[in-house]
Amino acid sequence: MKTVFVDVDTQLDFLSPSGALYVPGAEAIVDNVARLNRWAESQGILVISDTDAHRENDPEFADWPPHCVAGTLGQQKPTATLLAQRVTVASDSQVPDLSGITQVILEKQTLDCFGCPNMATLLERLAADRFVVYGVVTEICVAHAAIGLLKWGSVELVTDAVKELDPTARDRFFAEFTSSGGVLTSVDAVTRS
Repeated sequence: MKTVFVDVDTQLDFLSPSGALYVPGAEAIVDNVARLNRWAESQGILVISDTDAHRENDPEFADWPPHCVAGTLGQQKPTATLLAQRVTVASDSQVPDLSGITQVILEKQTLDCFGCPNMATLLERLAADRFVVYGVVTEICVAHAAIGLLKWGSVELVTDAVKELDPTARDRFFAEFTSSGGVLTSVDAVTRS
């Protein structure tokens, strides 16, 4: 079984109280996200970190306040979540050779990471069949990633490394996810395996 970790939208605009689209309490998951990323690296598991990289007038800003504009501080990931051997892949570029790479920062302009054609390209190239998912926002971008990845293999969602905006919507997503075959897990359970 080949595993890939998927770190969803852990960017300063969502995680920092001063961020443009702060998710209240999200700063509390940063240590767990960093722990998961570093553990994956120590096990030779690739981390895909999808990130918003919006343009100044992206269509998404009709529904959400401007956030994660490419090149801004808010678009960056916390340093603790970055791995040394990483590559950034823009949504309009080719997926490069991944030899020696431990983290792919995959830029996107949509809520759903599968709206970026490079996601499918990357998954086809990696041929993984197990995915460990975490990040923000639980019931939005994390949900899109987790549900989409179920088509590619087994998916575990790390519940102490995600943060929601709406607990009721989070619970509905958890129910949908588990009834579709997804598994809820914890950082400790993942890093013990």
